[in-house]
Amino acid sequence: MRRLVDAGFLGRHAVFGLSLLLAAVALAFVLATGRGWAALALFGGLGALGIHDLLQRRHALLRNYPVIGHIRYLFENVRPELRQYLFEDDRDALPFSRDQRTLVYQRAKSEPDQRPFGTLLDVYGQGYEFMGHSVRPRPVSDPAGFRVTIGNDQCTEPYDASVLNISGMSFGALSAAAIRALNKGARLGGFAHDTGEGSVSPYHEEAGGDLVWQIASGYFGCRTATGAFDPEAFAARARSPQIRMIELKLSQGAKPGHGGILPADKVSPEIARVRGIAVGEACVSPSSHSSFDTPIGMMHFLAELRRLSGGKPVGFKLAIGHPWQFMSIVKAMLATGIVPDFVVVDGAEGGTGAAPVEFADHLGVPMREGLIFVHNTLVGAGLRPRIRIGAAGKVITAFDMASCLAIGADWVNMGRGFMFALGCIQSLSCHTNRCPTGVATQDPLRQRSLVVEDKAERVAAFHRHTLMALAEMLAAAGLSHPGQLGPHHLARRVTPTEIRLLSQLHAFLKPGELLAPVAEPGFYQTSWARAQAESFDAMPA
Repeated sequence: MRRLVDAGFLGRHAVFGLSLLLAAVALAFVLATGRGWAALALFGGLGALGIHDLLQRRHALLRNYPVIGHIRYLFENVRPELRQYLFEDDRDALPFSRDQRTLVYQRAKSEPDQRPFGTLLDVYGQGYEFMGHSVRPRPVSDPAGFRVTIGNDQCTEPYDASVLNISGMSFGALSAAAIRALNKGARLGGFAHDTGEGSVSPYHEEAGGDLVWQIASGYFGCRTATGAFDPEAFAARARSPQIRMIELKLSQGAKPGHGGILPADKVSPEIARVRGIAVGEACVSPSSHSSFDTPIGMMHFLAELRRLSGGKPVGFKLAIGHPWQFMSIVKAMLATGIVPDFVVVDGAEGGTGAAPVEFADHLGVPMREGLIFVHNTLVGAGLRPRIRIGAAGKVITAFDMASCLAIGADWVNMGRGFMFALGCIQSLSCHTNRCPTGVATQDPLRQRSLVVEDKAERVAAFHRHTLMALAEMLAAAGLSHPGQLGPHHLARRVTPTEIRLLSQLHAFLKPGELLAPVAEPGFYQTSWARAQAESFDAMPA
């Protein structure tokens, strides 16, 4: 008996033993009076659960702590919700803070978003960023004019795009109701909706909002039975007036170098039909394209996409990895004379419905560094005036937009911000098909909670109020258009006693600088020397 006490056996089994005792008492009471069935069911059930826990072989915890061990699993299941609603600080970015989400909800609902009593940020903390203001502010510009023309001299149907658009999120990753609301919101607000790699579904086309058709390595919507690119299927769809641009996806920030993932639970017959894949099987895109294997081959493929689409703007999206590989693509532009109309830079902080943990946490270049690198490379190669740059990666506020526009972006794409506008509560269950708000699920009953007409208005309102906030910031800085922003307009605290402009923190190349010999080559010149148009492999150092 003492050994049992010393081992804590009695304590660990106390609830189980008490359950058996009370079950026996309840049974005796039922036999004597014919009443007390509820108590018998309760305590008998707990006793049976304890016996099952002792006999099962899967969970060591339950074998040692029958019945009471289930409390641990209960709290583990509700831990994310308890943390988010009760214990999380308003500024904990997991991955978006409550303050960020609240701001989106307020703007989507056209509610006041002003804050009393001053900032909650530590303005003396390292990394704090701000925009300089002018002693002569300008009148606030109409944000309806915050647009950029995408399409160079090789394009016959340029697109006049908003500086804020919906980032690529596929039908399949998102529900039909979410896609319908996003596209209707884009039409109401006059901005573009990127399809994501899951192809153009009927829900993208329903409201008639502008679309950017993303073509990834799976060629969904324009693939042969063996998964290769189908030019005829592409041409038939790409010439739709609703499709305004074609985006070739090389990689995305949350899982660079890894094909897109749609879990089997989400591959319904409808999604399989839209994508041209098998029902009920996980849809994993190839990690690379089969239509080309060299930078020069990629340029010819982009030219073919432009021709087949009827001259619409074509470009590509990527997360920066090896620097010489993007430079190889730029060298291929110079070698072939084929110049894409745009490049979209995604960052390692980008979002996705499903990604391996190591990929999401430790692979790829963060968006700002990638954006500056792409901008500098195009400037240094003399191609920047012909190629527009979009940026995507954890952008939520007007200041986030300004930070991107100041260091090289012409426009910004936003994914998770528009998901919040739809009602997403960041439950982090996108990959389970059990999204509680109907945004990221294919369950018809869960989708029913998302009212398309209401959420479309919220999507448009969030876009409108975010651009108005940007307009007000620009006016305070003495500017009238986002295109006037430069790195000298923003500053960052680098030490408790030192603040530097972004133009001082980052190196910015001069036009054509990479094409001229230099006496002391730096990072850009060294990487440029290793790049080759004929291959994505680096030249020997």
